[in-house]
Amino acid sequence: MDRVEKKVKKRRYSEDFLQYGFTSKITAEIEKPQCVICGDVLSAESMKPNKLKRHFDSKHLSFAGKDISYFKSKADELKKGRLDTGIKSPKQNVVAVEVSYLVALRIARTMKPHTFAEDLLLPVAKDSVGVMIGDEFVTQLSAVSLSNDTVRRRIDDMSADILDQVIQEIKSAPLPIFSIQLDESTEVANCSQLLMYVRYINDGDFKDEFLFCKPLNTAATARDVFERVGSFLKEHKLSWEMVCGICTDGARAMLGCQSGFQHLVLNESPKVIGTHCMIHLQTLAMKTLPQDLKEVMQSVISSVNFIKSNTLNSQLFSQLCNDLDTQNKALLFHTEGRWLSSGTVFKRVFELRDELKIFFSQKGRPQLEALFSDESELQKMAYLVDIFAILHELNLSLQGPNATCLDLSEKIQSFQMKLELWQNKLDENKIHMLPTLSAFFEEHDIKPSKRITVIISMKKHLHMLAQEISWYFPNLPDVPFALARSPFTVNVEDIPEPAQEEFIELVNSDAARTDFSTLPVTQFWIKCLQSYPVLSETVLRLLLPFPTTYLCEKGFSSLLVIKSKYRRRLAVENDLRCALAKTTPRISDLVRKKQSQPSH
Repeated sequence: MDRVEKKVKKRRYSEDFLQYGFTSKITAEIEKPQCVICGDVLSAESMKPNKLKRHFDSKHLSFAGKDISYFKSKADELKKGRLDTGIKSPKQNVVAVEVSYLVALRIARTMKPHTFAEDLLLPVAKDSVGVMIGDEFVTQLSAVSLSNDTVRRRIDDMSADILDQVIQEIKSAPLPIFSIQLDESTEVANCSQLLMYVRYINDGDFKDEFLFCKPLNTAATARDVFERVGSFLKEHKLSWEMVCGICTDGARAMLGCQSGFQHLVLNESPKVIGTHCMIHLQTLAMKTLPQDLKEVMQSVISSVNFIKSNTLNSQLFSQLCNDLDTQNKALLFHTEGRWLSSGTVFKRVFELRDELKIFFSQKGRPQLEALFSDESELQKMAYLVDIFAILHELNLSLQGPNATCLDLSEKIQSFQMKLELWQNKLDENKIHMLPTLSAFFEEHDIKPSKRITVIISMKKHLHMLAQEISWYFPNLPDVPFALARSPFTVNVEDIPEPAQEEFIELVNSDAARTDFSTLPVTQFWIKCLQSYPVLSETVLRLLLPFPTTYLCEKGFSSLLVIKSKYRRRLAVENDLRCALAKTTPRISDLVRKKQSQPSH
């Protein structure tokens, strides 16, 4: 008997079903009834009046008195949030555009390629939504355009909006002046990039913000830098008279006395305070060593390079450390470009001094073996470990955002006083401030008579260090910074004449005394702008200048991440601004301006 296949009838939705509170929903190309009251989606086989009425009578009988217009309005509300009709509403397009901006901002802030969303984020999102929620919702994600070109346009839009906000904040500040820090470096495409940050008053405090990153297509001379910065200021209707401070590194193009960038700016605006990055200065000062300590340092570097520059030697030394069950198995490389990293290099060498002695003995290197056998040399090595650790800690304290010249000068002055104290302690044969050397003396029971040589070297080094720091960091002007630091202890005669009357009012104000005791220095003087404008401007012009080019150095690190060898042709400024700026782009405004087509 032939098998007769039963043909399944494909039921269609009828507007008459709305009286039972049902509209239709298309899922996987199959039309199904959906209740407009509870949102339940029934099977396609339930597209019958009796089954729909059964659902209505059993669950929503209280709505029996409603007319057809009520159910129609409920159906319209339900369809507004769906994309299964095949027709995208303007509201859905606006949401899709907003999502594309948000995703592009995430990509920029994580410094990923523009194809990251299209290649990974969107497919992952579709997979996750399809598994966790349902395939019918995947179509909503397809409405979001995340192509390479779209992400680039979104980043360009947000970058322009951020820059516009920053410029407007500078112009509308209660004191419309600002300071800049800038530096120049070469990236992977051998293009010289000029990076600049700005500091200005915003929302009751100082705000440090990324300003621009521009290529220097010529020789990157002081004149090129000056013209590039001047062109940017002119384009955005800012003037050199608004600039109160400039911080650069010590390159001749930046600091040259006759033709350096700072000199060119001073010709335009004599009130500008030019500063040399304190981190660079401190590093230069720290490179001072007496001859005997310098020889120990060079010998240590030679021993490290002998092992690290040869793969076989590195493997043999690592195996020796394994055999001796030491905690550390390898040395660290020394690089002259990161001079203060010598502290970690020396610390590792000193910890592995016994293993190094054995290794150089096996290798037939008597000169290097003697370095780790001579007690006097080991004492000097221990001192270098300690002093480099101290200098490295000072260097780190000079880094970071929101620092002022006042903050960093206090740290330098504190270190100078410590150097003087330590020299006096060495005269008394006290070395508690040098923990590695102190432990070495105790471990080997070294008598005071055998410490004389290293103590003489240490005193000489500390004296040279103090002299170098004094040369690189001349004392800041006492009265202006004393006024900023502690205004209620300054004499009125020391205040500039135009501000003396305001100063008298300030020191006799109980409210000002309360504010000074509760607010940071910068916030206090900004708050005083309204009541004591001349006096406050005098102080703020001293506090606004950057003390270091830390932000530029950090910015160049980000630039190298964004503009890798695989993205050599990328114009990096907009990506860099979205990645580094504190200011948040006004995405809702950008969406309103954008034509509501997801691909735009």
